Amino acid sequence: MKNLPRWPLYLIALPAAVAVWSGWVGLGQLCGFGEIRPLPGIWDAATVNTAITLPIGVEAYGAYAMGAWLSPGVPQLARGFAKWSAIGSLTLGMLGQVAYHLLSAAHAARAPWPVVVLVSSLPVIVLGFGAALSHLLRGEDGEPEAVPAHVPEPLPVPVSDSAPQGAPVSAPESGRSTAPQVRAKAPVKRAVKAKELHPAALYSADLARGEVPSLRRIRADMHVGQDKAKVIQTGLTALLTERVPVAA
Repeated sequence: MKNLPRWPLYLIALPAAVAVWSGWVGLGQLCGFGEIRPLPGIWDAATVNTAITLPIGVEAYGAYAMGAWLSPGVPQLARGFAKWSAIGSLTLGMLGQVAYHLLSAAHAARAPWPVVVLVSSLPVIVLGFGAALSHLLRGEDGEPEAVPAHVPEPLPVPVSDSAPQGAPVSAPESGRSTAPQVRAKAPVKRAVKAKELHPAALYSADLARGEVPSLRRIRADMHVGQDKAKVIQTGLTALLTERVPVAA
């Protein structure tokens, strides 16, 4: 599909930004937000209108969370958090615009106390949500480590070359079990096989479901570092985005 031009987005965003900005600034002033001196005794002439913190914080986080929600290759936990927080942020933005225009139409000099409480809490809420989403987007989605479903069978006892043919093989002494050696070697053998596979073939089932494995899972399966895991995850994301068929 041919890429559509982006310039119509500016025509859509410009009037919306003007309306949203004016609504949040007006509501902030009705809730007690106004000019302050952030650097008293250092720069007395510097003033900041704190009402601008509402449109910058709430609407910017809504756009940031929506981008994380709709972008490919985002960890599942981060995608879910971004989805619901983006919906909540946009809903709060809509309610803020409605509250301001209702108060403005009623020629109210100040907002009711429930509106003041909610609006005053928004900067702190946005800060917490933004920090949480930023940590989740690092790739540590909290997936549990994969547990092998198949337990390898015990290896046969090796026969010494010096033993005569037909001689019975002596069983291991009591108290000495070969099970720890088998359990120690089995993960190494499994890790080597996973590392030898191409990432597209190793995670073909995930790509077929439209998912990209997390960095933690790639590091555990491929036995690579953080930087190499990011390169592998970027390549898998490109395969998923371009819809390249992956051979199992």
